[in-house]
Amino acid sequence: MSAPAPVKKAMRDAFIGKALEAMASEKNLYFLSADFGAPLLDRIRKEYPCNFFNVGIAEQNLVSVAAGLAFEGMTVHAYAISSFLATRAFEQVKINLSLHSQVREVNVNLVAVGAGLSYDISGPTHHGLEDLSVVNSLPGITLFSPSDWVLAEKFHAYALAHKTPKYLRLEGKPVPAIYDTRPEVKIEDCFCELQRGEEVCVVSTGFMTHVALDALKRVPAGLKPGLVDLFLLKPLDGERLLKTLGRYKKIITIEEGFVGAGGMDAIVSSLVNASGLGLKIKSLGFRNKFVFEHGPREYLHSLYGLDAKSLAALVEKELGA
Repeated sequence: MSAPAPVKKAMRDAFIGKALEAMASEKNLYFLSADFGAPLLDRIRKEYPCNFFNVGIAEQNLVSVAAGLAFEGMTVHAYAISSFLATRAFEQVKINLSLHSQVREVNVNLVAVGAGLSYDISGPTHHGLEDLSVVNSLPGITLFSPSDWVLAEKFHAYALAHKTPKYLRLEGKPVPAIYDTRPEVKIEDCFCELQRGEEVCVVSTGFMTHVALDALKRVPAGLKPGLVDLFLLKPLDGERLLKTLGRYKKIITIEEGFVGAGGMDAIVSSLVNASGLGLKIKSLGFRNKFVFEHGPREYLHSLYGLDAKSLAALVEKELGA
């Protein structure tokens, strides 16, 4: 008999479920929404009405109210669509969270749903391609980009324990579990080498880890590419990551975001270049262009060479070069 298919679940549901559990004992835990719903959020509103606020379609206000509560010692989850939370509220994130975190504890967790092309058919206004670059540019903000709901669920305990601002870059659609069979993986690990290989290693984050897993299955037998899933981009255990990447000669980074603009590719490239390892790096993503083409995610990926077939062909080429 074949192994059962991994369970699919939305990252937001996994995280909100843990928040709901924690509220029974964490009296200073608050959940704020920018008029953005979820079934489990209805339970929080019903069971803990004094700890839930809907601030309306006002992401700037969302961050400001969250910061005010955090300044009074509360732990706050602020929930909104990623494309609006990262950009519309940028000044509030910068001043109220990033700046203040250098002089005081500010435990605000920005729960941003809709990473990358999650909202594929909604068009470029709803695509979240810039948030990795935007958030990475701000000091003091933890940047979390999980590939599955298991990691999103695990992150809740990390969010309570670390009293700093955090940006949770969550996929908008349900995804299969990757880490349900890897209980030993911790958020503090920052990454996981899902497949150990030779010569070439793919470094992915978020939804693109699923694409990378599919791509590596398409690589001809006998070739052995590696795969690293990078989920905690900041703070990053750079020494440990370099130890892993140092076994390879070529690195391919792939992300559902703008490349050459300070995102994951920049984090990996700057780390590798500073190390003097001399690894060849190729970065895949969206380069200085919004996605105006209309269609489902898989179609959009194929237009920009980000689909599993294209990635598999590139890996095969690099392994044979």
